[in-house]
Amino acid sequence: MPNSKISVMIVEDQMLTRIGLRAVVESFPDLEVVAEAENGKLAVEQALIIKPNAVVMDVEMPVMDGIEATKQIKQLVPESNVLILTSHDLDDDVFAALAAGADGYCLKDASADSLAGAIRAVSGGATWLDQAIAKRVLRASVGTQSKAPVKAEKKNDKFALSARQTEILELLVEGLSNQQMADRLFVSNETIKTHMRHIMEKLAVADRTQAAVKALREGLLSGQQNF
Repeated sequence: MPNSKISVMIVEDQMLTRIGLRAVVESFPDLEVVAEAENGKLAVEQALIIKPNAVVMDVEMPVMDGIEATKQIKQLVPESNVLILTSHDLDDDVFAALAAGADGYCLKDASADSLAGAIRAVSGGATWLDQAIAKRVLRASVGTQSKAPVKAEKKNDKFALSARQTEILELLVEGLSNQQMADRLFVSNETIKTHMRHIMEKLAVADRTQAAVKALREGLLSGQQNF
């Protein structure tokens, strides 16, 4: 019978922290730690061999940091999804990790249940962001605007977003709720829900946070460059 557990690799340079993370992860019956690495270089090497479902990745490590290791793993082992687990919540770290292809970003003060949920989410192909990080990402368009005008329709060609859908996507990244969008655009809440469903289908994402992250990654907002 094939192993139905989610295979996890822990990448952390502090030995005691690695031990603690292993204990937490393996306290959940559906999760199994299959490898550990103390730096990003070893993580990449092991990922190529083991191909874990999920990689729990620290950011600051010797030899190769977690951002570069994430980038290499996502390029070389695309079937392995990466969850950043760090105490750093600086914007530069968050967006560097997402730009490198990280599938999730979790802070080390998260509960054991939250960490397990994050691992399950990213291993299943979803984006998972700590609540505080998600709010920051949803408002990030303010800091990623380019002074050079860019035609939105050109950037959105590959996703076939309409002008109205692009407008709603921009409001989403500003952090507006469905009702606030409806009030702003003078339409019904149901109309916004329909647009949101179509946006998520076109972007191939499962929820609003994933849509916001993809919009920022792909540079889909007016005057915004990819980060």
